[in-house]
Amino acid sequence: MGLEEKLPSGFLLTTVEQVAGWARKSSLWPATFGLACCAIEMMAAGDPRHDFSRWGMERASGSPRQADLMIVAGRVSQKMAPVLRQVYDQMSEPKWVIAMGVCASSGGMFNNYAIVQGVDHIVPVDIYLPGCPPRPEMLLDAILKLHDKIQNTKLGAQREKQVQELERAKLRQLPLLGQSGARS
Repeated sequence: MGLEEKLPSGFLLTTVEQVAGWARKSSLWPATFGLACCAIEMMAAGDPRHDFSRWGMERASGSPRQADLMIVAGRVSQKMAPVLRQVYDQMSEPKWVIAMGVCASSGGMFNNYAIVQGVDHIVPVDIYLPGCPPRPEMLLDAILKLHDKIQNTKLGAQREKQVQELERAKLRQLPLLGQSGARS
């Protein structure tokens, strides 16, 4: 016996946060950052069989200033890390990141000085997508999970507070240099 039952048909009840979340999740523009074999699978997710455009993502942006989703596909070398960060910093707010593949998520099989051991050391990651390389279906599933996260994101001062809490929690999880127990 809620308010919904007393209203005549044709009325829609929602909140501004829900409408804004729906609009944001329905119009993601990805900045693709394909660095290795995962990039081929990422490109395959845009073909007619898998079709990014079903979720409003048919416009892959070549310019970071027009993108709000970065898909990092493949291993990130130490030389590429500053470029990746620069592209991320140029993206408009709010912005999200998907680490596609085990190399982007954790360095993969390349445990050496030349490869960054996880892109989360450079940019904050929202969704980790495992696999070597992950299939296009897995990328689409990760995008749908990101849609749920975007839909439920707070607005205004609540968003700032939510983002700060999430960043503090992430920083507590990362092994940073200079902390006790870390090797120099």
